[in-house]
Amino acid sequence: MKKDLFEELRARGFVHQSTNEEQIRKILNEEKVTFYFGIDPTADSLHIGHFFGLRFFQKLQQAGHKGIVLIGGGTGQVGDPTGRSDLRKMMDKETTENYVDSIREVIARFIDLEGENKAIIVDNNDWINDYSYIDFIREIGIHFNVNTMLSTEAYANRMEEGGLTFLEMGYMLLQAYDFVYLNKKYNCTLQIGGSDQWGNIIAGCNLHRKMAFASGDEASEVYGLTCPLLTTKEGKKMGKSEKGTLWVDSKKTPVFDFYQYFYNVNDEDVEMLLKAFSDIELNEIEKLVKDDIIEAKRTMAYEVTKLVHGRLEADKVIEDVKSLYGDKKGTLDSIPEFVLPFSYLKDNNNIM
Repeated sequence: MKKDLFEELRARGFVHQSTNEEQIRKILNEEKVTFYFGIDPTADSLHIGHFFGLRFFQKLQQAGHKGIVLIGGGTGQVGDPTGRSDLRKMMDKETTENYVDSIREVIARFIDLEGENKAIIVDNNDWINDYSYIDFIREIGIHFNVNTMLSTEAYANRMEEGGLTFLEMGYMLLQAYDFVYLNKKYNCTLQIGGSDQWGNIIAGCNLHRKMAFASGDEASEVYGLTCPLLTTKEGKKMGKSEKGTLWVDSKKTPVFDFYQYFYNVNDEDVEMLLKAFSDIELNEIEKLVKDDIIEAKRTMAYEVTKLVHGRLEADKVIEDVKSLYGDKKGTLDSIPEFVLPFSYLKDNNNIM
């Protein structure tokens, strides 16, 4: 019997909201869908929260659906107000372009860009720049109601925190148009993203319908599907440690620190992470967590590390962990090294 992909995604924690659950279930299980996932270049790498979304992407691509990763070289210059209490720091074009190039390389590690069902990576700066300001406002802006926009969580929160700039108001229009553009060029009918993007995803679905109606065309069906943000059972965002953001780049977060972060999560978060970041059967995960939470933690931390950094690096970390705790002689190569000046040791007599 063919597996229900939608239920598999839900069971592994990837389903939060959908614009039409019954129809999305049908097309995912019975058809081949072109879908897209967007990432704005706010840094030169991706963090574990981004990777949760890319893991969602992987699952759909592995099931035979055609994936598009959109890097927001255009929207990144505006800045998404979602989840912000203040205006994002504006980046110049050169910085944005450098971030786009860096992120493109990172994404290429995680999605299949070759073969029959290869995914593609696009940059919305390529089509946003084709519009003049006047043309964009006339053709796109006319379909947006300001009262409706201000009722969305992202904009409402910014208003409460002291104000919303016109720049930020434009972000929703740009992201919504991305969906319209990808639908026309690639027949993309599904947008996936984190739950914080729900308002922008709905805006894209509505814009597609309104623009088709305005031009006298019959609008094809488009859909939105969100995954929850990666949070602990207590509702706190995962991916922050005493050392800062948990990056998927080993130059920014050493592989050993990456592994240790996941090994040290609370017991109640282990099952959720195993389901999301491994391909172990669900019933086996539940049994492992119930029977031996320590072994479940080791397995989970290894599986996440293997997914992000590859089997070789994950195996090396395991050997170094064994060496560190006296189980086996190893190289300790993956453990970060720090050089402290003598003055620091002199001023901190109790360091040992």
